[in-house]
Amino acid sequence: MRTSAIGPVVVGMSLRGTVEDAVAVAIVSGELAPGTLVSAPTLAVQFGVSATPVREALLNLQKRGFVDVVRNKGFRVTEVSEQDLWEIVRLRQQLEAPPMREIARILQPEAAADLRTRAQAIVDAAAAADLPAYLAADMAFHLRLLELHGNRRLVAMVQELRQQTRMVGLADMIGTAELTRSAAEHHSLVDLLEARDGRGAEALLTAHIGHVLGWWNGRAED
Repeated sequence: MRTSAIGPVVVGMSLRGTVEDAVAVAIVSGELAPGTLVSAPTLAVQFGVSATPVREALLNLQKRGFVDVVRNKGFRVTEVSEQDLWEIVRLRQQLEAPPMREIARILQPEAAADLRTRAQAIVDAAAAADLPAYLAADMAFHLRLLELHGNRRLVAMVQELRQQTRMVGLADMIGTAELTRSAAEHHSLVDLLEARDGRGAEALLTAHIGHVLGWWNGRAED
C-alpha cells in the first residue's frame, strides 16, 4: 500500500509550509488528479489541523498555478496541457543534462559518496511505496547534483521547473518494474560520473527526465 501525501501533520512543524508541500506532492504525483475539487475544511480534517493554515497553503498553491479558486466550493486542481508538459520536460533536459560532462570531470569521492546516499534514499522510498519521500529524495538528489556544477541560478531555475512538472501517472507506478528501474537509474548515473563518462551521464539523464512524458504519463516506453 502506498503512502499518501495527505495525512496528520507533525506537531512543531510549520503548518502552512508543511500542508503546502504535502498538497503539492499529491498534485505532482497524481494522487490529486487534475480537476479534483478540494476544500480547506476537508483537507484540514485529513491533516489534523485548523482550516486557516490549509487555506493559506491553497492560496499559495494558486499563485504557483497548482489550483484555481472555485467560488463557494473551494479549489480545483489545474490541468497541465500536453504542450505545457512537453515544454517543461524539454527545457529540463536542455538545462540539467549538459552539465553532466563538467560534473564528471570534477566529481570528488566525497561528493560521489553523498550522491550514493541520496540515490539509495530514492530506491528505498520506491520500495516502501512512499510517494512523498520518493519525490523529496528525487528532488534532493538532482538539485545536489547540479550544485556541483557551481551555477546557483541554474539550480534555482531547475528547482522551479521541477516544481511545475506533473507526473500524473506516478501514483499508479508504485510496485512496478518501471519505478524500480527509474529509481535505480540514479545509481547508474553516479556510476557514469565516477567513471568520468560525461557523455554517457548526459545521455542517461536526458532519458531519465524523459520518463515524465512516458512512464509518469501512463505511457509505455521502448
